[in-house]
Amino acid sequence: MAASVDLVIPVYNEEAALPDSIARLTQFLRENLVNPWQVTIADNASIDGTRPVSEELAEQYPNVSYFYLPQKGRGRALRATWLASDADIVSYMDVDLSTDLTHFPQLVEALESGYHLATGSRLSRESTVTRGFKREFISRSYNLLIKSLFFTPFPDAQCGFKASTRQAAQSIIPAIENNNWFFDTELLIIAAKRGYRIKSIPVKWDDDPTSTVNITNTALEDINGLLRLRFGGIPRVSGP
Repeated sequence: MAASVDLVIPVYNEEAALPDSIARLTQFLRENLVNPWQVTIADNASIDGTRPVSEELAEQYPNVSYFYLPQKGRGRALRATWLASDADIVSYMDVDLSTDLTHFPQLVEALESGYHLATGSRLSRESTVTRGFKREFISRSYNLLIKSLFFTPFPDAQCGFKASTRQAAQSIIPAIENNNWFFDTELLIIAAKRGYRIKSIPVKWDDDPTSTVNITNTALEDINGLLRLRFGGIPRVSGP
């Protein structure tokens, strides 16, 4: 029997984007994924109409559920939903669907073939990426810093397109300290240094020009997280 899949969409104030994104995503999954699947909208304390919109979508689509968190933080949303899930595979993608959906079955296939985590990569040679010079430069510099400090095998830590086996998630997530944007990087670094197999998948990715992510604040958070792991040590977790 095919592994079951839980796909989490973390959101904050996304009432406008959700209806189209959920419609496109569920249609794609129905037509292209043979695995049993569900989509979980993880609301990070939105203050707009995200909650009623999400609840309406959960009623409209039988495979969609809504999960509310009273505090902000993408990492916090993934921690709560992934640890609560009973699916064999837990995953997430950004609500803007910047990563081409055709790559999602590849994440699932990687885990079914023996990998413990799978992540999209915008920095592989085979990747096709549309975004401005500033974001491209920051991303490449950040991932070069990760490799310099930790000698990790994955080329792109930040792509909002990831999946994990439930066993790996349950082992690694309790050791992660960050609840925001650094969560992704911390997850991959701990996994890589503790013997978990990670599959990086080149993706087609188009930048969302309406993104509200504060690049400066995120970069500072990421650097602080890297220094904490480098000089404070990689947490020990149960092996794969």
